[in-house]
Amino acid sequence: MDKQFFKKITCQSPEDLPFVSALISEGKIKFKELKYLPKNKIFLFLIVRSDKENPENNKKIISIVKFAYIISIKLKNFESSNKDEIFELLAMDLLKKDHNYEIVLLFSNNRFITLNAEVIDIELTDQVVLNNENN
Repeated sequence: MDKQFFKKITCQSPEDLPFVSALISEGKIKFKELKYLPKNKIFLFLIVRSDKENPENNKKIISIVKFAYIISIKLKNFESSNKDEIFELLAMDLLKKDHNYEIVLLFSNNRFITLNAEVIDIELTDQVVLNNENN
């Protein structure tokens, strides 16, 4: 039996953020896959992204991106009532504000999600690699 190992990338500093941002850029997210758990201070989402680590294979990867220590979130231009609407994530950026951080997720069509975080703690965990016929 051929075992498949999935990657898990952790980001805990401002210098790590561009690597995770590059891996998930151009990824597709359904609105209903965005989850904020305020009691646990966690924001997470499921994303279908390109396998940028191996671009020659044209495969897609389903990954979970989890942000820990999130105090609050703000959504801008997400007025859609269609929970199955798919958004394209363009980039992630980071701003230092007082003693906290603002992690900005920039989506297509001028949509933003701003996460107010105590510290930087982001995990990208691959779940499934899709075959070309599933793309």
